[in-house]
Amino acid sequence: MTSEESDRLSADDARILALESAAITGHTLKLVVLEAGTGRLDLDALRTAVAKRLPSWPRATQRVDTSGSEPRWVEAAEFEISDHVRRLEQPACVSRADLWRAVSGLMSERLDHDRPLWTFDVIGPLGDGREAIALRIHHAMADGITAVRFLDAVLWDPHPHPSSGAVSRPGFRAAAAKRSWFAEARRMPGAVWRELVERGSRSPFDRPIGVSREVAFTVAPLAELKAIGASRPDHATVNDVLLGIVSGGLRRWLGDGAAGLPLLRAQVPVSLHQRAEGAGEIGNRDSFLNVDLPLGLADPLVRLDRINAETSERKLLGDAEELYDLFHALGRLKRIGSAAERLAGSAREFSLSISNVPGPAAPVGVAGRRVQHLFSSSEPAAHHALRIAAISCAGSIGIGLCTDPVTLPDVARLAVSIDDSYAELRRAAIG
Repeated sequence: MTSEESDRLSADDARILALESAAITGHTLKLVVLEAGTGRLDLDALRTAVAKRLPSWPRATQRVDTSGSEPRWVEAAEFEISDHVRRLEQPACVSRADLWRAVSGLMSERLDHDRPLWTFDVIGPLGDGREAIALRIHHAMADGITAVRFLDAVLWDPHPHPSSGAVSRPGFRAAAAKRSWFAEARRMPGAVWRELVERGSRSPFDRPIGVSREVAFTVAPLAELKAIGASRPDHATVNDVLLGIVSGGLRRWLGDGAAGLPLLRAQVPVSLHQRAEGAGEIGNRDSFLNVDLPLGLADPLVRLDRINAETSERKLLGDAEELYDLFHALGRLKRIGSAAERLAGSAREFSLSISNVPGPAAPVGVAGRRVQHLFSSSEPAAHHALRIAAISCAGSIGIGLCTDPVTLPDVARLAVSIDDSYAELRRAAIG
């Protein structure tokens, strides 16, 4: 096989592929909820529109070949668009709860490794005429930012980019300034101590998981999250406000169990994609920060200010970038690298992951229908039985919750608790 016919997975992508197990399927999901239409979404027309745009995204028609010493992307021999854009037949799928059950089922199913690692499943119409499209994409193919780019490339109706003429790439960073070896050496120990050595409280989510999944979703208005952040003395970011809302929701959901958890450590993924990247540079490039959520504090504003102070310090010190460089350096030493990853992923290092990905800033549509809501869902991990993922879209933030219902049931009640927490924080901050 020539080099033109194959492409080795990056170290990050190969590591994520290797995480698959009896309990871990490896994919993430984006749920696109469309406004009601006059009839069912035309599946054949959607397939034609998506197929026409796939050449802009090479991985969309490639599969992973694991027969050699290293996994590689190779062209799928018999690619059929109908295998990847299809209608999920769900009898009597009319309510929000029915939609959540359908998505829970999709989160539990594995993608076929003999085909490209993505699918669009059309769900509905619901009782109110709305339909949904669930995108599943393997994490080895795309991280959160890359998945948003994939939607823009192949699903959203053509839409104008900002008037400046530059393509908007939310979540991308400017290229980091080069530091000297001495400066890097001085900074690294501090990042390791703050993020990996200082351990959090015992996790209430430190439980084994199976392959079953249960999801729930809720929405918060982006403008009000910004207003809450702007009302604080040190101006909290939208992500800080999100963490404050989730912190209050977890405090309510855990009830008496939160009393013994003055701090609950959350791992917050940080995108390290750069603005100078081209459309062909896809895959995974992210790091993380560990943030202590002060569940023991009753005042929602004090919780928010505490979170803001901690995240501001970590970002100023550049911990995410330092950890990314550290793990890549250790990755060259397999045993040491594996030990470091086990340490970073242990239940005593963090209790749950909370991600937040910027989606389209302007309204988008599919087949002429406006996207009403956009949600993200990522699967839990061994000894991290709850996963929270947020994504913005045209003025709102969709928050997705995912658990193993056998291990951690009643995630729908957590969604209600997060709604109540948002209302409490909004009243306290802006009335």
